[in-house]
Amino acid sequence: MPSYELSLALRAMPKTELKETLKRISNTIFGQGGIIRNIENLGFRKLPYKTSANGMVHHEVHFYLFKMDTPSRSIKNLREEYRRDVDIVRQRIFRTQADSQEPCTLEEELLPPAYRKEVQKMIEIGKIQQNPFTFKFKYNSGFDYYPFQK
Repeated sequence: MPSYELSLALRAMPKTELKETLKRISNTIFGQGGIIRNIENLGFRKLPYKTSANGMVHHEVHFYLFKMDTPSRSIKNLREEYRRDVDIVRQRIFRTQADSQEPCTLEEELLPPAYRKEVQKMIEIGKIQQNPFTFKFKYNSGFDYYPFQK
């Protein structure tokens, strides 16, 4: 099953109602054949601008991030279900790439930083790029006289 992230903005509500809303959201995912990998609480925050949803104006919301695996055919149903939910102010579902684990050996980690491949690559990039703080204005514009030079 593909991996997805569900980003939710829930209306301001007491903890008991919030708990019931999160259970309802989770049961919807389970009902569509999905698996929840992680639920991350991003906090209760003020919105940068007021927004309206379900006939109410919202200034503050609870932010949550669900990491889940679910069949692709169920995404449309989840979006439709969450669009009708009165407790959800905003919802977005993003497809994520599977975590690719690069092999790491102890020998590479024990090397001094100057001998590591990543550091050598960064040094080469640094040599090519021009540092904006060392750039100096050139006065040879082709004119014999420069009026602003002291």
